[in-house]
Amino acid sequence: MIFEPLGPGQESVWDYPRPPRIEPVKERVTVSFAGQRVGDTVNAYRVLETSHPPVYYIPLRDVRRDVLVPAAGNSLCEFKGHASYVTLVVNRRRSEQAGWFYPEPTPSFQAIADHVAFYASRVDEARVGEEVVTPQAGDFYGGWITSHIKGPFKGLTGTLGW
Repeated sequence: MIFEPLGPGQESVWDYPRPPRIEPVKERVTVSFAGQRVGDTVNAYRVLETSHPPVYYIPLRDVRRDVLVPAAGNSLCEFKGHASYVTLVVNRRRSEQAGWFYPEPTPSFQAIADHVAFYASRVDEARVGEEVVTPQAGDFYGGWITSHIKGPFKGLTGTLGW
């Protein structure tokens, strides 16, 4: 594994904790799909976990609820609890399981109750501040990569056992 060198103001995902940490985001976070802004907040949280780019959680009050449709499936995070999924439907375009949320997060992650996270790869654009994010490879973790984050990142084929 080759670690990327850090520049000023950059973070290595290998310095993130396990179990993960949750922290408020200072920048504006936006998500767009099918020509529409579906999420826009200055009250997001990000979850930081070793080897993963941050996952951004947007308060449901700052997401267009009319474009969210419950999706089949669920998953379990040993730290956050049981997740449910949502599909985005905008102007007849669909993005299946584009996001997820924790209806009853564990006590350590109560801050993300009533928040939704989106896969950057399943929307047209996700931004942190003015920067368009790069989706984490593999779609399993849903992390958002910005220029402030350095890897290597878990998610590519052959990295799930890291």
